[in-house]
Amino acid sequence: MVKGKSNFNQYITIQVKWQGKKYPVDVDTTQPGEVFKMQLFSLTNVSPDRQKILVKGGQLKDTTDMSTLGLKENTILMMMGTIGELPKAPVTQTKFIEDMSENEVAQALAIPAGLVNLGNTCYMNATLQCLKAVPEMKQALDSIKAPGGGGSVHRSLASSMKSLFDQLNESGEGVPPMVFWHMLRQMLPKFGEMDPRGGGYRQQDAEECWNEILTSLDQSLGSGNGDPSVVEKYMSGTMLTTWKTDDAPDETPTVNQERFRKLDCHIDSSVNYVSQGIHKGLEQVIEKHSETLGRNAEYKVVSRIARLPKYLTVAYNRFFWKASESVEAKIVKSVKFPLDLDVSEFCTPELQQKMRPAKQYLRDLEDKKALERKLAKRAKLEKQGREEEEKEARDSSNKEAKGSTDDVEMKSEEAATPFELDPELKADEGCNPSGVYELVGVVTHIGRTANSGHYIGWVRKEKGVGGPEPAGKGIPDTQHWWYKFDDDNVSLVTDSDILRLCGGGDWHTAYVTLYRAKNLE
Repeated sequence: MVKGKSNFNQYITIQVKWQGKKYPVDVDTTQPGEVFKMQLFSLTNVSPDRQKILVKGGQLKDTTDMSTLGLKENTILMMMGTIGELPKAPVTQTKFIEDMSENEVAQALAIPAGLVNLGNTCYMNATLQCLKAVPEMKQALDSIKAPGGGGSVHRSLASSMKSLFDQLNESGEGVPPMVFWHMLRQMLPKFGEMDPRGGGYRQQDAEECWNEILTSLDQSLGSGNGDPSVVEKYMSGTMLTTWKTDDAPDETPTVNQERFRKLDCHIDSSVNYVSQGIHKGLEQVIEKHSETLGRNAEYKVVSRIARLPKYLTVAYNRFFWKASESVEAKIVKSVKFPLDLDVSEFCTPELQQKMRPAKQYLRDLEDKKALERKLAKRAKLEKQGREEEEKEARDSSNKEAKGSTDDVEMKSEEAATPFELDPELKADEGCNPSGVYELVGVVTHIGRTANSGHYIGWVRKEKGVGGPEPAGKGIPDTQHWWYKFDDDNVSLVTDSDILRLCGGGDWHTAYVTLYRAKNLE
């Protein structure tokens, strides 16, 4: 746990004056002007490209080193700029994809629509884009009939979510989520709170929004005849928790069973990887009253997963109450998370045993694919070498290269290991039968407190699914890419960009990650 101010000594609180109001801002002097402008964007809704901030030596630039400005506590800076979109220059000539900017490439490739920020609603926008990546959720929403006037608020929220997802699928530009946001505020008035400092709506917590939406959908998307809802079936697991104290060896351990929709990643100085943070959340020492001893005792509380859902949410506990400043401060420490996550170590021995065949199959399958890639690369290099040396023997070279490809297929067949899925797991629709996941969604936060900053959603796009494939200079040939949903500004990124979201500074930091069970091909 971060204590005191030792980790925040590079911060200076200054005042930014805009349109007659003053906004207190914690400036990180180790970051460039671009980060500072993003902070002002979250406070004023004036986009960075419209901000003119007067500093010593002229106007603040994105690349300005904040440590060179000589800022002191309560320094006052003036900002000019208005809320709204900048006029767009007309297209005067045809551009090839190699010459386009990131935004122009996104438009040319029919990138999916984003969600318009209605005033600090980025937390909701990022959450919705990640939940939209669950096709079973979309199918359940599509089954909703038009709500009547007497429908519950939960049913109305689900219906508005269905309509919003339909709009996103049909629209070619940003969609304002007005109806859904209205229903969310009606269900939970907290999300409609106003910011007493800067006016407008307050920034809210994305994880809380995530949890509240799923809680509401869990209630509204059930069949009513006892069948589990889509949230319970595909996004909820079962946890067994054992309480035991060494102070009373004869006391019978207490075992509780409960549903869970997320795993918490606890963060302290010893946590460098998400698996370490999850382990801290599942094994704790808690003091409570012992009936056997008649006094308080320390209990070791160990939780193990008895059922894994197809979609697993991992929440990073990055905020803590900083009493000295009365804010929910952020822990920016780097916590690395993988693209493929194996959580079988956190499961009960019984579940581990059931999942072992499927897990081994996936391991063999990955070895097979690695072998295919290695041999295909070798065959390609050999073919290129032959073509360069013996251009007149191209037909012969192609024949030999074909032989290399056949070898890949032959060895792949040898690597494939058939298996029999455990009957209970086979019958459990919506579970993960292997314990192995792949990352499909991330909600990130940039900023220093829970009630400020900016949220972005990152969603995986499979090759051959959901529109045309990206092409052009600098875009690698991979099996999947990622959509970066920065409200209604949507672009394409790759795995390397996602792995940078681990934290360690004031860049976008993973706050919620969504994993999907690996497909048993």
